[in-house]
Amino acid sequence: MQKNLITKNIKLTSTREQIKEYFLKTYKLFEKQFEIFKDDSVFFERPEPLRHQLIFYFGHTATFYINKMILGKYIKNRINPKYEAMFAIGVDEMSWDDLSYQHYDWPSVDEVRIYRQKVKEEVLHYIDSADFTTPITWDNPMWVILMGIEHERIHIETSSVLHRQLDISKVQEHKDFNICQDTSDTYPKNELLNVQGAKITLGRKINDGEYYGWDNEYGEKEVVVQDFKTSKYLVSNGEYLEFVNARGYETDEFWSAEGKAWKDYTKAKHPTFWIKDGKNYKYRSLTKVLPLPLNWPVDVNYLEAEAFCNYLSKKLSQKISLPSEAMYRCLRQNSKIEDEVDIDANIGFKHFASSTPVDKYKHGRFYDVVGNVWQWCSTQIDRFEDFRVHPLYDDFSVPTFDKKHNIIKGGSWASTGNELLANSRYAFRRHFFQHCGFRYVQAKQEEAKTDLYYEKDEIISQYCEFHYGDEHFGVPNFAKEIAKIANRYAINKNRALDIGCSVGRSSFELCRDFKSVTGIDFSARFINVAQSLKQDGVLRFNKKIEGDITEKREVTLQNLNLENISLDRLEFWQGDACNLKPHFKNYDLIVAINLIDRLYDPKLFLNDMAQRLNKDGVFIVGSPFTWSQEYVKKESWLGGKVENGKAIYSQQALAKILQNEFNLLEKPFDVEFVIQEHTRKFQHTFSKFSIWKKKSN
Repeated sequence: MQKNLITKNIKLTSTREQIKEYFLKTYKLFEKQFEIFKDDSVFFERPEPLRHQLIFYFGHTATFYINKMILGKYIKNRINPKYEAMFAIGVDEMSWDDLSYQHYDWPSVDEVRIYRQKVKEEVLHYIDSADFTTPITWDNPMWVILMGIEHERIHIETSSVLHRQLDISKVQEHKDFNICQDTSDTYPKNELLNVQGAKITLGRKINDGEYYGWDNEYGEKEVVVQDFKTSKYLVSNGEYLEFVNARGYETDEFWSAEGKAWKDYTKAKHPTFWIKDGKNYKYRSLTKVLPLPLNWPVDVNYLEAEAFCNYLSKKLSQKISLPSEAMYRCLRQNSKIEDEVDIDANIGFKHFASSTPVDKYKHGRFYDVVGNVWQWCSTQIDRFEDFRVHPLYDDFSVPTFDKKHNIIKGGSWASTGNELLANSRYAFRRHFFQHCGFRYVQAKQEEAKTDLYYEKDEIISQYCEFHYGDEHFGVPNFAKEIAKIANRYAINKNRALDIGCSVGRSSFELCRDFKSVTGIDFSARFINVAQSLKQDGVLRFNKKIEGDITEKREVTLQNLNLENISLDRLEFWQGDACNLKPHFKNYDLIVAINLIDRLYDPKLFLNDMAQRLNKDGVFIVGSPFTWSQEYVKKESWLGGKVENGKAIYSQQALAKILQNEFNLLEKPFDVEFVIQEHTRKFQHTFSKFSIWKKKSN
């Protein structure tokens, strides 16, 4: 790697020029990842069926800057609304990741290159002009830039994983991505070494620390780790080959139910980056196919690592498992790794764009405590106490708190930025591949696991109670009333769009009368709740009773009387109401309830609705019009103005916008409900409903 592209993490006390340099090097390093393609046609390949075409990721990191700066109201104008919707969402195989081919009319690679250049200029202008102080904290105007940079650094690595999955004919060697030549057909014998236990404090206090952190790092949890043993080396290809040769992939007793289901579905017989070559194996690195380097760490998913541990447990007649997050931190502490930025390890492209031998980088008595490949942990990621969602990126952490994502630690040869820090907490679905391997432990202590998952987020739990209870603070369920009104006024009942659907109750209720229902919300936290109920048939949350006292609540499709309704016709998506993807159209009904006064550009949203409705389509708008600059800049509020000596109220301003495309079907009327105000308090209020029918052309 060019020395001028290798960077250290910048501190929260950094100057404007240091931030600019960090941004530019990040932007350039990300783009260099795509220079290994033989030609531009490779951008439209899809090497992993659970991911998008590669052109998506090329555009995604640039749109991230613009979308977050728009959301934070740091800039007013978009560069390309189409791209900023198309490239916005779809990374971690979430239920709302839209991987359908027909929904994307990809631009050319050169068009995306031009777009990336425009974004770069916009970000540089912002860095030059933003009024900020140091240290940079969550609500600092420069935090959004650090967020964009660290987000792009994640994609430097995740893109390299996808590029490794391309057919080798699609890539070429590159002078900036050197592959290690130190390979061997022998490997060091692994052994278990003692690690002294300790009381470990995971997490950190908000706005505490020298470097940028993601929201899941904040809050604290104390864990007492007992003495344990762990492997001296990462598990090498050679050590893992013993498992493969012992018919480990064919022996179901080594695999969990989830692992067996994945193995049966994929027909896997060996790690994904191994290539069967007669009786032997070859190895796929970023730009080369090599004879299998037995002295390099194996790259596997969690399910494979877990199966190996079960195999080794039987072989050694003792319990072998993956380390917990706290055990890994204890190992790091025992290895006296303090300088997490300057440590000598195979990280950040400092040495190679590939793995290296497992006995090359020593940290105390162990090797590769940091770097080479990530290390799977047994810990399923969850929030710490005092966890808070960052308002600019509510779908970074919360959707992974689903007991389906396990933590990885230590970083890899492609890890840079925040990924290298001890406090970083990244997690992936257990069947996903990264540059990730593992080390194993022998311990008496087992990590406590919970069978049932209850939503702990106080705000989400309040919304669940509001939407899924029969009443809230004495007011009958609002979602049921929405569905009744929709059924009364909709002329056709084929397709309905519930925009701003929150945790989804009104979308479920609309399914009683409509053949197809789409629920869209900007918040991944809300969509996650709705999708969980659809998939699992049950929703569990903790209702706050008084003080710190909570009560566990459970909602099922059965007690909602939805068990006999086909939910195959219900879909949930994450989306920006002011910049929806083009394929969300041809609806007979659109409902937008309690949404208008939370949008950064209400007029833009309203002007977009007619084109998304069919002939005779009906648009139902309901809002209490409780405007707050926390959500909407004052100049974008509807109403609140004086024209020709007369006050213009919100309902009048809304009617003025809609009257060109719609006819008013019903005089506006009030519906009582309970609102969560910008003060985070729930209170009784009324939503003003108006019913509009699309004009015939």
